[in-house]
Amino acid sequence: MHTGIDAPGTPLVEIMVTEELDAGSEPRVRALLEDALTLHPEQLIVDLAGCPFIDATAIGMLLDIHRQVWTSGGRLTLRALTPGETNIANRACKSRVTYGPGGRLTRHDGEDRVNSSDSAQ
Repeated sequence: MHTGIDAPGTPLVEIMVTEELDAGSEPRVRALLEDALTLHPEQLIVDLAGCPFIDATAIGMLLDIHRQVWTSGGRLTLRALTPGETNIANRACKSRVTYGPGGRLTRHDGEDRVNSSDSAQ
């Protein structure tokens, strides 16, 4: 989320998700992530290692958060996506982003794809 104010950014914000990430928890987690965006992080890490379940609603929310982070010049890393979650993200992904090593989302000029990883750098 770009406010038009040149505020110094926080180098790193990491959020660990330890509950199911679905339509029921999505508003609460979205609010938490949007609060984190007010810090203007250079890198926002969402650690999903403790998340027992993630649905398409949550993947869509994470993609929305990615767009906001990217617009403000930052980077979103999704840590510990399972192969199934990676598949959902591929299907939900409408923007031109890729999930590289560690699940990092970045712009690219090619075909949309997701690579799952157990860890981030």
